[in-house]
Amino acid sequence: MAPRHDRRRLVVVVVVAVVIAAAAVGIQRLVADDQPSQESSQVDEPTGLPAESAESTTVPGQTPEATPAGGSGFATPGLLTFRGSPTRSYYGEGPVPQHPDVLWGYPANGEGMCAESTVGEETRVWCGTGWTGEPAVFERDGRTWVVFGAYDRNIHFVDYATGADILPPFPTGDIIKGSVTVDPDGFPLVYSGSRDNKLHVIAIDGPEPRELWSLDATAVSPTMWNNDWDGSPLVIDDYLYEGGENSQFHIVKLNRSYAADGTVQVAPQLAFNTPGWDDELLASLDQRPNDVSIENSVAYHDGVVYFANSGGLVQGWDVSGLPDGVAPTRVFRFWTGDDTDASVVIDDEGFLYVAVEVDRQSARGAEVGQLLKLDPRQPDDPIVWSVHDDSGFWATPALHDDLIIAPADSGTIYGVDRETGETRWTIDLPGPTWQSPVVVDDVWIQGDCDGILHGYDLADTTTTPTELWTVELGGCIESTPAVWHGRMFVGTRSGRFFAMGDA
Repeated sequence: MAPRHDRRRLVVVVVVAVVIAAAAVGIQRLVADDQPSQESSQVDEPTGLPAESAESTTVPGQTPEATPAGGSGFATPGLLTFRGSPTRSYYGEGPVPQHPDVLWGYPANGEGMCAESTVGEETRVWCGTGWTGEPAVFERDGRTWVVFGAYDRNIHFVDYATGADILPPFPTGDIIKGSVTVDPDGFPLVYSGSRDNKLHVIAIDGPEPRELWSLDATAVSPTMWNNDWDGSPLVIDDYLYEGGENSQFHIVKLNRSYAADGTVQVAPQLAFNTPGWDDELLASLDQRPNDVSIENSVAYHDGVVYFANSGGLVQGWDVSGLPDGVAPTRVFRFWTGDDTDASVVIDDEGFLYVAVEVDRQSARGAEVGQLLKLDPRQPDDPIVWSVHDDSGFWATPALHDDLIIAPADSGTIYGVDRETGETRWTIDLPGPTWQSPVVVDDVWIQGDCDGILHGYDLADTTTTPTELWTVELGGCIESTPAVWHGRMFVGTRSGRFFAMGDA
């Protein structure tokens, strides 16, 4: 990274850096006295921080609100993160193809994107893209990019129109299960986790992608479970929010800027981290008490970040005071009783929609149900309604008008009245259905595990949707599709990634 030549500016930068570092330390000290029934933690800054920082030209961030029907809420146009917005409730822009067919497949040579990966003592080959695997689609330099991580251990940067590589793939040390995030404020940056134990910050402003920084899952303590990063990072006001399978919740101050030569740079600081569990949760788990990983993508509304973990603990943390050096505090806690890996979805009124697996077979899970509407303003009794399903839910539900759509693991898809919790209709598809549904222009798009992508007419939410079209792709579709300006993009477990549209 190029140093500055103006000594007066360097002095200013050093002073600012000292102030920022002091604020970060102050936050961690405040947090140590404010943790709710859990062990506080201190952490050194991860390796990879630049020795010197150029004068900041950071673009002021946004403070988005829930925008289920009105766009992403981000400054940069595009589908930039899993489910598109801070509330995880934005699905892209139409028009949706009326008679879609495969326009191109990736890689162009027809080979599968595959690699070995080891879990515990088991090593096997993984192919294609999986849960959650939603691609990002955005405009840059007069060109539309499609960016996605895959099971071949690479992040791919391809052209919307042709499927050709815009940049060479960026290799990580293991497979990528989650969805990448593109910087929402126009910086040429991509954020992605991997099973290689690291959360990566990658620059895309040169002929090859280059890593600027990474956060290792072992950089914080205490940790539990393992070191994967499945969640799609959320970036708001220069802060990155991310939960890890190390079972910790992390907030990173990115300090994005441009160097003297015009290249993008970051000077990240770990501003806050906290265990995603507490003593009450651990005491409540009668099996696998250390399985409390955070695998979903954190959501944000009105200054509060929400996430859940594999122990079933749903939490809300007030982060509104971060710019003023005020420590985040927990303002909401609810226990679902079972593994909760789907992302929390937030509607325009601030209600939370939480989908829960059936894994631990707990009495608590049987009591509260597997699809819940929660009111965080009523923390002592937040359940508005719930739906019970014996197979549970891995997919993140979708909001559309007065309806919520939730695919169960079994293949049954529920259309539920958002106000009452009444099931209006169900549709059965070949399961398991881990694919999160997408709704654009009153068309509901849903993959199944036979490798078929379906389009349904959802203009009338009160009746069972009629099927408009299907596209046969092959390989179980675990990933969430992306819709952008007449095209759809999704990968499958066959090893391939596809663009679809009207021929």
